[in-house]
Amino acid sequence: MEYRSNKNGEPISILGYGCMRFTTKGGSIDIEKTEKEIMASYHNGVNYYDTAYVYTGSEAVLGEVLERNSIREKVNIATKLPQYLVSSANALDKYFNEELKRLRTDYIDYYLMHHMTAKNQWDKLEKLGIKEWIAQKKASGQIRNIGFSYHGNSEDFIGILDSYDWDFCQIQYNYMDEHSQAGLEGLTHAAQKGIPVVIMEPLRGGKLVNLLPEKAKQAISSYYKGYSPAELGLRWLWNQPEVTCVLSGMNSIEMVNENCRIASNATAGCFDSEDFALIDDIKKIISETELVGCTGCRYCMPCPKGVDIPALFRCYNMTALESKSAARFEYAQTVGLKETPAFATQCIECGKCEQHCPQNIPIRDMLKKADKEVRPLPYKVGINVVRKFMLRK
Repeated sequence: MEYRSNKNGEPISILGYGCMRFTTKGGSIDIEKTEKEIMASYHNGVNYYDTAYVYTGSEAVLGEVLERNSIREKVNIATKLPQYLVSSANALDKYFNEELKRLRTDYIDYYLMHHMTAKNQWDKLEKLGIKEWIAQKKASGQIRNIGFSYHGNSEDFIGILDSYDWDFCQIQYNYMDEHSQAGLEGLTHAAQKGIPVVIMEPLRGGKLVNLLPEKAKQAISSYYKGYSPAELGLRWLWNQPEVTCVLSGMNSIEMVNENCRIASNATAGCFDSEDFALIDDIKKIISETELVGCTGCRYCMPCPKGVDIPALFRCYNMTALESKSAARFEYAQTVGLKETPAFATQCIECGKCEQHCPQNIPIRDMLKKADKEVRPLPYKVGINVVRKFMLRK
């Protein structure tokens, strides 16, 4: 197992165990199967286990397995404060203490503000005294490293990152999301500040494995290095020194062993020109099924009315590449929850975006089509309700 360092120089396995996708049986987590998988990963060198308050049953199972096998002190637990449920200072201790109890521990190695999407979410927590609360928990040793997980645009990510002395952060990042959400810009900014970055959705929940176009699967299978789609995606991430740890929601012994094998010799700079060429080919094949030829260059931005054009087109393309439900959820969380609205309906058809588009996309017409697909009426209503709840001051 390869390891990279946190801010204090302590080793983190480059492969982390994502505990959101434990196998279920009869409506609850199959603890016997899960224990075997967790212990297999541990014996292969994994020392970072990521869970969250809202992952049903996950914290309790992880805590039980670590305690029963007497390895709590030998691994790092990462879990998360459901900041979107916090409305008072008292709630901070309420959720934290409950998590300690579930995890059968008296400290958390890596504690995150969960699912941040907009800068004002952090501002709200500041008003509730979150900085003072964190200072107390770190002084007592109950929290050893503090961070946040993020699903928004790069601008708000950088805003949150620059608002506090974070120990680490967690972002969605893979070779198809290189320029979406926090993206490469956010990853680079974190690295410049010396902040370790943990990666979630490295394979888009398996979509860069199971839902690849057949032509892309064939290109990978014929590659002389013998990479699987998963190995190609993971190695692309670990090639980047800015990436500290990559989470994988492993739910089979075979997956654990395969990912650990890859992580045993994946180092920064391990990609060569042929590997990058294969990634480019795969991205081109995927783009052949896109509905709009947006490259995410952002030459069309900023929109004078605040419409996030690249984000809308990216989600619109997702309706063809993955599924409408996945695309609509992605749009709801990355655009719908921005502090300042950025919807296509704000467009006044001034045409400035089209004047700067290198792809000559008829942006004004495509905005209407895309918005109709990713934000149908039920989603418009739902987004408005969630905005009132999550973005309240």
